[in-house]
Amino acid sequence: MTAVAAAPVSSPATLRKVVAASMIGTTIEWYDFFLYGTAAALVFNKLFFPSSEPLVGTMLAFATYALGFVARPLGGVIFGHYGDRIGRKRLLMLSLVMMGAATVLIGCLPTFEQVGLLAPLMLVALRLIQGFAVGGEWGGAVLIVAEHGDAARRGFWTSWPQAGVAGGSLLASGLLALMAAVQSDADFLAWGWRVPFLLSAVLIGVGWWIRATVDESPTFQAVAAEAAALPKAPVLEAIRRRPLRLLIGGGLKFAENISYYIVSVFTITYVTQAVGLSRQAALNAILIASALHVVLIPFFGSLSDRIGRRPVYAFGAFGMMLWTFAFFRLLDTADPTLIIVACCGALVFHAAMYGPQAAFLSEMFPTRFRYSGVSLSYQVTSIFAGSLAPLIAAALLAATGSGTPVAIYVAIASLITGVAALAARETRGKSFAEIDAEA
Repeated sequence: MTAVAAAPVSSPATLRKVVAASMIGTTIEWYDFFLYGTAAALVFNKLFFPSSEPLVGTMLAFATYALGFVARPLGGVIFGHYGDRIGRKRLLMLSLVMMGAATVLIGCLPTFEQVGLLAPLMLVALRLIQGFAVGGEWGGAVLIVAEHGDAARRGFWTSWPQAGVAGGSLLASGLLALMAAVQSDADFLAWGWRVPFLLSAVLIGVGWWIRATVDESPTFQAVAAEAAALPKAPVLEAIRRRPLRLLIGGGLKFAENISYYIVSVFTITYVTQAVGLSRQAALNAILIASALHVVLIPFFGSLSDRIGRRPVYAFGAFGMMLWTFAFFRLLDTADPTLIIVACCGALVFHAAMYGPQAAFLSEMFPTRFRYSGVSLSYQVTSIFAGSLAPLIAAALLAATGSGTPVAIYVAIASLITGVAALAARETRGKSFAEIDAEA
């Protein structure tokens, strides 16, 4: 294969603009995706599955939530294919519009009481569109930042789109907490829950305008200039040439994904149904922890630039393995302050995994199939990890009435991710030109 010249690094001003656009767009898209998960724990079990027992209705709502994750690998494959063929920017714009349209339509859906089974069927269809869109979003958002920046601070710069994911959760939890705080239960169920979904129309307009100003990745443009450097089937190329790195990448994602959705989604169910506190107490804890999370993600991304991706990631995984047992003990106290401590502690260890993750995964694959490689590692794992985590946790709670089995489940997942972190090659400081040359 013809050697590809190193792409010029973007100016600091351009890089800052790219980071800001990527983070804001990612915040908006993941706000849409997380909004569904929070609503599934609070609203959808009552409005779309009303004939079921409360915990069973919640499990059914979480099942529709999981379908969004099933669609994510398909989105990752298709967006990855075209992202590696025609560029990162166009695919990011498309994913933004698809996600926003699906989210607004969820806010317009009739309930089970109004149209019967058609209501949950429409909910499922829109959730699948959400999953497909977000499946393509993450890879493009982190790569356009990674490929504009330099190797020395890649962990820090790529952690900002990651912080945008946490920001989306913060925004979703915050708006639902606000609506729940200022409304009666009846009004919240009648129409209040719809407002955050409908607001997505405004957010998507803002995101489109900001992303339209961003230039295409210079690293991709350098590779695209050599026609022979672009594979016809980048997904197959990633599977054929980097199978072990795909497996390690999936292992890195496993506990990070499971633990996050246990904290951000299942905690609401556990606190309201097992502990017996109000939904406001649960939302407040997640809101405060999410604010801390947004700050910690860039911190750990920057730390990985100084001491390496592997040690920071392993600290997060093994720390989560131990903290998960304290987490449920703290929830069981029914003390709102200790519930906040539980959520904050969990998201500290999650941030240690999530901060360096984008840089770590992007450095595992060469430019010509990088979008496909990172999307496969990130999105395929989500089917077995985050999609099932709230459902498995709810089933364990229903069967045992205890949080301990859920803690064991998270601890096993964390052990797997910790081993994957130790098995991975250290990639800190490598330029994409070096990585491409190795390929």
